[in-house]
Order: sequence, then structure tokens, then C-alpha cells
Amino acid sequence: MDNTEALSPKPDEFVENKNSRHPKGLWVLFGTEMWERFNFYGMRALLTLFMVNSLLMKEADASIIYGGFLALCYLTPMLGGFIADRFLGNRYCILLGGTLMAIGQFLLFISASTFGSSVGTATTIMWTALGIIIFGNGFFKPNISSMVGSLYPKQEKSKLDSAFTIFYMGINLGAFLGQLICPLIGDVKSADGIRDIHAFKWGFLAASIAMMVGTITFLILKNKYVVTPTGRPIGGLPKHNTSEDFEEGEAQTAKFSTASVGIAAVLFVILGSLFHFALGQNVIYSLVYASGISLAYLIMSDSSLTKIERDRIWVIYIVSFFVIFFWAAFEQAGSSLTFIADNQTDRHFFGWNMPPSMVQIFNGIFVVALAVPFSILWDKLRNRGKEPVSPFKQALGLALIAVSYFIIAHNVKDLGNHGLLAVKWLILLYFIQTCGELCLSPIGLSLVGKLAPKRFASLLYGVFFIANAAGYALAGTLGSILPATGDKFEAAQKIGVNLQDVLDKKVVLTNDQVAAFEKAQLPLQNPTFAGFEIHNLFEFFMVFVVLCGIAAVILALISPFLKKMMHGVN
Repeated sequence: MDNTEALSPKPDEFVENKNSRHPKGLWVLFGTEMWERFNFYGMRALLTLFMVNSLLMKEADASIIYGGFLALCYLTPMLGGFIADRFLGNRYCILLGGTLMAIGQFLLFISASTFGSSVGTATTIMWTALGIIIFGNGFFKPNISSMVGSLYPKQEKSKLDSAFTIFYMGINLGAFLGQLICPLIGDVKSADGIRDIHAFKWGFLAASIAMMVGTITFLILKNKYVVTPTGRPIGGLPKHNTSEDFEEGEAQTAKFSTASVGIAAVLFVILGSLFHFALGQNVIYSLVYASGISLAYLIMSDSSLTKIERDRIWVIYIVSFFVIFFWAAFEQAGSSLTFIADNQTDRHFFGWNMPPSMVQIFNGIFVVALAVPFSILWDKLRNRGKEPVSPFKQALGLALIAVSYFIIAHNVKDLGNHGLLAVKWLILLYFIQTCGELCLSPIGLSLVGKLAPKRFASLLYGVFFIANAAGYALAGTLGSILPATGDKFEAAQKIGVNLQDVLDKKVVLTNDQVAAFEKAQLPLQNPTFAGFEIHNLFEFFMVFVVLCGIAAVILALISPFLKKMMHGVN
């Protein structure tokens, strides 16, 4: 972070030069986001394992809670974006959000310190902690992202793909550090493989401290470095905005009629009820899906929108829809892939048996290693006039994640009930998924920055994060259909039952055996998805191959049409 100690940017540093350096405010936002991601991903690495091992929840239930938690974390940015755009501005929302997340992580530390005396009390504290983190993330997430685009003058907006890729490296440097340090001190096993279920608290405490560091960093450095090319503060109170903060000819305030707001509210209630009662979604997931559609309608109802603005917002909506499938597959890292790493993977890596919660660290390592090369690649392709349009880059990201799951599906096909997956295949999966992530996620953030009207900037980032939320909700649903792994067959054998016979409905358990299965958290039947029974890990992983593969093909095919709707933005 030595760059944050340089002088404040001067206007003459921002000339129309494709090779000019990035403003120093980018590195302040980079560092702030880095510590926030340390906090979030460090906690994420431990959360499901804590719920299963310390709070005695079932893996399927932990996956659903995990998906719902992540979904709400990316739903509340809609609220945070609205409050920032209308009342508090980006800066105050970032400070508020960071403070709330630090408090929430500390409450997780309390929960992990008290479950030994009362699981019920610890569970209640955990729910409170997750709720506070959800709202904190909602204030933090959309506002720091929207500030990146404001650092650049109009003639250098083409550099946003590169800027967001660098910013994304900060995200994943924090993720790497969090996924390294929190599991090392929080996911501890003895020499004979027995997990210390009381150690989770130290990982949560480290996450809380990291969030405090990030918030204080932003508080100290924001006034000096987070400024426009002309030296004006970015992200202050909306009432202090001037015409200089908007594109030429752009309306400075949104114009929502009372009728539009009312229709959006009614639409939210109807859709929420439809998703919950007619389609059987849980309350959180129904809330996420209904919010995204209702907010999309409300923004498009703004009477001040021009045709070009409407077309560009439609591109954001369409791309956001496809992002759902990417995150549904990618976010298996914190649930099903962690359970597989824990229960059916040989985790020896150069002679070291790594903690299962740490296997996902390779995503952060690969992003840190590849973010700058990808940024350089986009710059070089742009200078040669060969840079793919943003939606096509995202289609490539979806295709790569489908490939990663196809490879892992092939390698688990012959494992049987007791074979172990070599950790190298999970590492390869994370490498390919990281390449896909760098084609999709920072490009999506950049696309919103380039296409969103200023008066909707934070709110449209909120819409984009709702797509993430929907993806995480779907990730929770898909994670819950993970079939029985090897440890479940071993546990059933100790009860004197062949689990495969139970799943194949060849035997009928006695009441005592059913009670023993419930106590050991063993399944009585195979999970199902979309009417299909999932018998093994191969079929489980092929679900992601099909979903992401189809989404990739469709998005690639419609990319030329989306390019026209972007009206000159690439």
C-alpha cells in the first residue's frame, strides 16, 4: 500500500493517454476493500463448518442458511445504494457499513465462545451476528464499487475494465489473507484428525479486527486521495453534488412518480407471494427474486430516462440475469465443495494435510496472481482494437466455470462411496474458475460503472448485487442437494447399516435405526433437483455443467445485440 502515501492526484495527471497511470485513490479503495474481503471471506471459510460441528446443524440446513445469508448480503446493497444516492453519500455509508460488519464478526466470536455452555444461546447470537453483517455489507458493498468509476475523467472511462480488474485484485488479496489466516487459527485439528470445535472463535475474531483496520484506513485516507481528477471529494453528501459530478446532459435526480413507487411495491408483494407459495421458495429467496424484479421496474419508470439510458440499463439487467448462474456454481466453495474437501478429499499438498476450510484459498491466490495479467491483456487487446465486448467476456467466464465442473465430475465418477478425490483436482477447479471469475465479475462491475446514469449509480450497483444475491440463493439450493459423501457411509456402517441399500430403498430401517440416522445426521434418501434424483457426486457436478454451459452459449449469441444497445460503450 505504498501508493497511498504519494501526493494527491493533480488534474494534469489525467490526460487522454491510454498508458497513463491509475489515480492513487484507486489504491485507497483497493486497500479498504482488501480488509473488508479479509473479514468476509475469512468468516465464510469457517461459517458452515462452525454451524455443523459446533452448533450441530445438518449439512443441508447449513447450506441453505449459507446461501440465504449470502443472498441477503447482496440484497441489502439495494437499500444501501438508495440511502447513499439520496441521503448519506458513499463515504458515510462505507464507514457505517464497515463498523456494523466489525460488530457482527465480534458477535460471531461471542457465539463461538459460548456454544459449549448453551447451543441455543450461541445459535441466537449467531443469527444476530449474521443479521448485523448483512446490513453492514449492504451499506458498504455498492458504495465503494461506485466510487471507483468517479476517479476517472470522461476521456479515460475506457480504462474502467482495467481499473476494476486491479480493484478486484484487492478483493481477492483480502480473500486470500482471510482464507489463510482464519482457517489456520480457527479450523484446527489434532494429529489424529479430531477437530477443535472451540477454535472457530479465533478465526471470527481475526475477521472482526480486519474489518476495523479497513474502516479506519478509509477514514484516515479518504479526504486526501479519494477525489475527482480536479481534486473534489468523491462520495460526499448528495446535496453537495454539482453539475460537475454528472455526464453532460444527464439528469441529476431520479423522477419516480407516486404511482410508479406504488406499482413497484405491489409488484414486490405479488412476486414475493408467488415465489414463496406457488413455487415453494423459502422466504429469503422469495424476497431476493421479488426485490430484483420490482427494483428493475422502478428504475425503468423514471420519466427522465432517455432512450440511450434505457437501452444501457436493459443491458445491465440482461447481463445480471446470466450472472446468477455463475455465482450459483462459483459459491459452492463455501458449502458443498468445503464439505467434499472435509469428507472425501485427500488434502495432502506437498506433504502437508491442509485444513478443509483452506482449500478454497487457491481462488484468492490465483486471482492475486492473474488479476494484473488479465488487466494487461484487456489493455493490449483494446489498444489493438480487438478487445471483446463486455458481455462476451462474461459468456467466456460462464463457459470456463462449466469446464471446471466437467473436469471435476469426470474425476469423481469412479470414486465410489469410499474413494478420496486428490486435492490437485480441486486446485485445478479453482484455477479455471478464477480465470472465469476474472472474465465475469470485475467486468460486470466495470460495465455497471460505464452504463449506469450517475443518479442511479449506487442503485444500479445494488441491482447488480441483487443478481449476485439470486445466484447465492440458488447456490444454497444447489448446495443442499449434495449427495452422501464417504464419511456418511462410514457412519452408517458403524450403526450396522449399508447406507447405499437405504438410499436405493432396498431395506426398511427400524425406528431405532431411524433415530440413530437422525442423530448422526445421515440421509434417508437421495436429494432431488428439478424432478431428477441425484445419486452421486458425478450427477451433482453435472448440474453445474449444464446450467452454466447453456447460459454461456446464450449470452455469447446475444452479445452482438447487447453491443448495439450499449451505444458505443465497450
